[in-house]
Amino acid sequence: MFAVIYRWQVVPGLETQFEAGWRRGTERIAAEFGGWGSRLHKEDNGVYIAYAQWPNEDAWKKAMETRMNHSDDEARKMYRDAIVPGSFETIAKGEVVADLLELRRP
Repeated sequence: MFAVIYRWQVVPGLETQFEAGWRRGTERIAAEFGGWGSRLHKEDNGVYIAYAQWPNEDAWKKAMETRMNHSDDEARKMYRDAIVPGSFETIAKGEVVADLLELRRP
């Protein structure tokens, strides 16, 4: 398994728009590029962090070649328009060596 961590700064007041667009976009990426889904986290200062999983690095790289250009144009516009320009970054990526996220489920 391969994991990637992303970071965005969201324009104040557009958090709901970003979250809805991100959710729809993530669903399309899973369906169209083979991603295994993602978790979205929000910090107090408008910064969002997402942790995404992929079956392997090659699947992620193939999706990145298209800039994750999935078929839901409206979702892409929703999340891209809500991001502070230049704030998106990939902050970490690598092979998963241990996975304990499912130890406790609410």
